[in-house]
Order: sequence, then structure tokens, then C-alpha cells
Amino acid sequence: MAGAHRSDAPAGPDFAVLKRLARDQLIYLLEQLPGKKDLFIDTDLMSPLDRIANVSILKQHEVDKLYKVENKPIVSTSDQLCFLVRPRITNMKYIADIVNADKAGGRIRKYKVIFSPQKFYVCDMVLEEEGVYGDVSCDEWAFFLLPLDDDLLSMELPEFLRDSFLEGDQRWISTVARALQLLNALFGPFTRTYGIGRCAKVVYEVLQELMEESEGGSQARRPEISHVFLLDRDVDYVTALCSQVVYEGLVDDTFRVKCGSVDFGPDITSSDRSFKVLLNAQDKVFSEIRNEHFSNVFGFLSQKARNLQAQYDRRREMDIKQMKNFVSQELKGLKQEHRLLSLHIGACESIMKKKTKQDFQELLKTEHSLLEGFGIRESASYIEEHIDRQVSPTESLRLMCLLSVTENGLVPKDYRSLKTQYLQSYGPEHLLTFHNLKRMGLLVEQAPGETLTAVESKVSKLVTDRAAGKLTDAFNSLARKNNFRGISKKLGLIPRVDGEYNLKVPRDMAYVFSGAYVPLSCKIMEQVLERKGWLGLEEVVRLLNGSEFASTELAGEENPAWEAQPVILAVFLGGCTFSEISALRFLGKEKGYKFIFLTTAITNSARLMEAMTEAKA
Repeated sequence: MAGAHRSDAPAGPDFAVLKRLARDQLIYLLEQLPGKKDLFIDTDLMSPLDRIANVSILKQHEVDKLYKVENKPIVSTSDQLCFLVRPRITNMKYIADIVNADKAGGRIRKYKVIFSPQKFYVCDMVLEEEGVYGDVSCDEWAFFLLPLDDDLLSMELPEFLRDSFLEGDQRWISTVARALQLLNALFGPFTRTYGIGRCAKVVYEVLQELMEESEGGSQARRPEISHVFLLDRDVDYVTALCSQVVYEGLVDDTFRVKCGSVDFGPDITSSDRSFKVLLNAQDKVFSEIRNEHFSNVFGFLSQKARNLQAQYDRRREMDIKQMKNFVSQELKGLKQEHRLLSLHIGACESIMKKKTKQDFQELLKTEHSLLEGFGIRESASYIEEHIDRQVSPTESLRLMCLLSVTENGLVPKDYRSLKTQYLQSYGPEHLLTFHNLKRMGLLVEQAPGETLTAVESKVSKLVTDRAAGKLTDAFNSLARKNNFRGISKKLGLIPRVDGEYNLKVPRDMAYVFSGAYVPLSCKIMEQVLERKGWLGLEEVVRLLNGSEFASTELAGEENPAWEAQPVILAVFLGGCTFSEISALRFLGKEKGYKFIFLTTAITNSARLMEAMTEAKA
């Protein structure tokens, strides 16, 4: 199993304090509007809010009725309305319409807007343009970080990806920097900071400014988080585009994990209702299979079922005193474990049915061919067939993007052919999606002179590595942003294995993709942490288009224990997949590190594609 090689990794920080801080601040803000009030909640904030403060807590602080922010007339009769919203123009117009409708009807109420995680200048502008700026009071709920698990923090900002990498809108940069400032104050000081990507670099610069403004506090103590690594999603789109095969990733791809929980329908629960299941380390069954390759999960669950049955069967030989102890101390835990075991077995069966139906093995074979750079023509034919059969617009688009990113763009003839077939199959409304994907560098047409990856690979076999490097420089001057083949070769992302890759006892992070590919994002982190900087990775950095940085700020005397067993905060700007989390957990166990994850949101290939098709709010 993936956890077979264990080192004694250091314990990570306790994130319960973040929940308490967020809850206390929200209560304080609600109390700023004394008396009974109705609360209107942005749909994107409902799940995060539920993890921080449930309905009973809100009711204790004079929240009378709860409503969802939606585009329809309100039915509230309260004299005080409170809005808990993301800082979006659409939300401002929604609030302004309510205030103006009340004014027109002669209704007098108090209005309070609480922005989460912060307010932007554009919000004030819209309220002013709509003529209601003086009618509402505004506050910020600095709810930056939602702990989804012992080692996972999410900012629940899926829009970061589109805003930052498509629109070029940097408004969330300061939000991320403030979140890191909070972590530094609570669990720092950060002694080493590494990163790569334009957003990562700007976040680091803003963080430095914020820390200079608020000197002191955390400098003298031993850090609970010593190292930080910031990485932009656009440094590695390949990993996010691949199908996930670790259990947690497959659950996300199949059922869509939302805010750390998943809804299992009646087909899984074997009842007439759905269950909402929290997926975290508290679930004893899930915590043992979450990072496993799916092929190992059924065997583990069946063994677990046998063990549980054996524990139940012990009752037959018990006397009355032992039975009393069993009922009072063990039975409840066994029943809970049995319920969770049934749910995860049901989830596995459902995943198997769906994956068999869509011929998952054939799909993975195509993906592995694209990653390795073999059988490109066959892979293109598979994608064409996928489009013609109208299997799924999202899946077809994802495969086209994977082909483009791994091949440094599509040959003009192939690009036009695939695009035409796609629009004919799924409709011309997807034209804007192609425009967005092109701007992101996800689906591009090779310019004349760019179709050189095949030539480069042939030449590099004939000349020394040094000469091949010079030729690569020449080729790269013509190339766009993706240089996956060159990076893959330099970092050894495609493992060379004699015989079959052992998924039961994996030897490296490639197990998260069935031994076919080591996630680029994770490999970069591994190499930089090993070298304590970017020295020796200059060629890789050049192929990744630069923007790398490294900083060492030692607090007091350097402690060898911190360096030998560091707690590393891996920050993903633009989203992180469960496959990457599993891979880095594996690396941590191998090297004796402890990885903590901070992501702007959990992502996967479907969410990545959806972000390109949605209209900006």
C-alpha cells in the first residue's frame, strides 16, 4: 500500500484555531447589527459557512431567517437585512435592487453587507452607481482559510484560476498574501520560501510588504511551519488534465467533492435517501484508502469487512461483564465503522460501473501515450472518435488540451479539424471556450516553425546532452509557453520500469498515475527542497518560463532538527488536485517531511474545463 514506507514525519500544526478565529469574527460582525435580522447568504459561501458556524450558532446571535442569494424577489418581512456575499458585481446589483425596491415601496429597513474574504473598490463603485451607497453599511469577514482536513486548507476561491490566468486580474493576490501572513503569525516564522510562477512571485512580494508593516510577534519561537513553496497552476496544467486514479481523486472526479464532503446517492447508501459524508482523517476507513491506487482499494475494503466481522463474532464467547463492556465501549465505534465501510464499498462499485461503461482503460492508455509522446496519431484518432460519439463535451475538450499541452500545440491542420468537429458535435456556442483556452495556452495552434519536438528528440539522440541543450535553446526561441517534452526529459517524469510497475508497494510518486507519470508540480517541489534552492535546475526553470524565487530568513539560530524534518506548506495558486496531495503525502513519508496544503480551491480536469466555459460574474 502507498503508506508502506514510513519515516517519522513531524506533527503538523493544529488548524482548529483558524475555525475559531473565523467563527468569532463572524459573530462579532453579526452583533454589529443588534436585534433580529434575516441573513442572505451567497450560494458559494453556504458550504464553507456550514463548516464554521451552523444554523444554531447563527440563531443564538439573533439571525431569524436564512435565505439564499438568488435572482428572484425576496420575501423577507424583517426590518434588518444582512448580506453575506463574495465581492462580485452581480451581488452588488442584487443588493441594490432590493434597497431600491424598498425605497420605491416606502419600506424602511437597515441593510448590512458583509464581504468575504474582503471588499474590492469596484463593489463601492457599483453601490454608488446604483444610488444605494449611503443606505448600506459594509464590513469584511476576513475568512481566508477553511480547514478541510488535518493537513489541507482551502480558500474556496475557484475563480482565482480564471481571474488570474485568463483575465489577468490580480485582485486575489493580496487575499492570498493576507492568508499567508495569518499562517506566518500563528504557525511561523517561515524560514525558507520557494516558488515559481508570476502569481507566486507577486504573492511573495506582497507578503514581504505586509510582514514588514507588522514586524515582530512570531520571530522568536520555533516554527510549526518552516518551509513554504508557492506554485502557479499554469506551471503545470498537465497534471490537472489527467484522469485521477487514487481513491480520493476518483471520488472527486465521479461524485464531485464539495468543501471537503460528498453526497452519496441512494444507489450507494442502499436506502431511499442520500448521505453527506465528510471526507477527512476522522473517517477511519477513508483515511486508510484515500491515497491508494484504486486497484488496491477493493482488496483493502474486503479485508476490513472480514476484520470487522471477526470483532462482531467475539460476542459469542463473552460473559455478561465482557458483553457489557463491549456494548458500552466498542459497539458504537464498530457500527460507525461498518456504516462507513458500506458507503465506501458502494462508492467503489459505482465508480467501477461508470468507468467500465466509459471504457476507462482505453482512456488511460490514450492519456499515457500522450504523456510519453508515443502513438500521437492514434491518440488524435481516439479524440476524434470521442467527439464524433458525443461522449462528453468536457472530456473531449480535456483530451484536446492534454494533446496540445504535451505536444507544444497542435499542428494547424489537426487544430482546425478537431475544432470544426467539436463545434459540429457540441454546438457553436463553444467558440468562446476555444478563445479562452487559447489565451490560457491550453489549446493552441502551432505557429510555422514550431513543429520541432520530433526533430529535437531525433537530434538529441545523435549529439551530446550539451549540444542538445544548445539546440533546445534555438527551438525554444520559436516556441510558445509549453515545453512539456523537454521538461519531462530533464526531470525524468516518465519512469522507466522493467516489467510491471508495482502499485501495491510504489517506489515513487508516479503511482498516482498508475506508474506512467510523476506529477510535474510535485517533482519540482521535490527537486527544489532536496537542493535547497534552484541551483542545478536552471534549464528546467528556463523551459518553465522563469519567475522562480528562493528566500532564506532564519529565525534566531538555525536548528538542524527543523531542517532535517521540515513542515512544508505547499501553496497551489489556481487549484490543486487530490492526486498531487496524495503524491506529496507519499513523498513526505519517504523523506521524513510533513506536507501541509493550502490551495485557492480543489480542482480537477472537469473544473478546469468548466472555468473556461463559464461567463465571468
